[in-house]
Amino acid sequence: MDNSVFTSNYWVFISVFTAWLIAQSLKVVIGIIREKRFNFKWFVGTGGMPSSHAAAVSGMATAFAIHYGLDSPLFALAFMVLLIVISDAQGVRRASGQQAEILNKILDDIYWKKKIQENRLKELLGHTPVQVVVGIIIGIGTVILYWKCIL
Repeated sequence: MDNSVFTSNYWVFISVFTAWLIAQSLKVVIGIIREKRFNFKWFVGTGGMPSSHAAAVSGMATAFAIHYGLDSPLFALAFMVLLIVISDAQGVRRASGQQAEILNKILDDIYWKKKIQENRLKELLGHTPVQVVVGIIIGIGTVILYWKCIL
């Protein structure tokens, strides 16, 4: 294989994409184990263990730190995106998911008492802190392993 591909910027994209793919695949495996069935929504949906958003952005920040240095503008940008995505994943989106869960319970009460049928809101929007931390570990670990073993 041509080493120029691995020493160029391509490794950054490939390692970050791999971190995201590993996290998304783990969601599917965990879902199959828990529910004894396959659901394609686990691969493309949001929420769940681990956070693929956290894996991707932490991997990106790590790759930029390794490839461009901690003093580069690209690392600074990636780090700020990391902070925003993680805050959103376990903050805003998680709160929205909890509100959806409560609203769905209210809709269930209305349905059973007054026979009104409504669509359920999506409850798995955000992540718990543990799901985010596992995603971060996957992102950083994948990029470092890729950098150490493949480059």
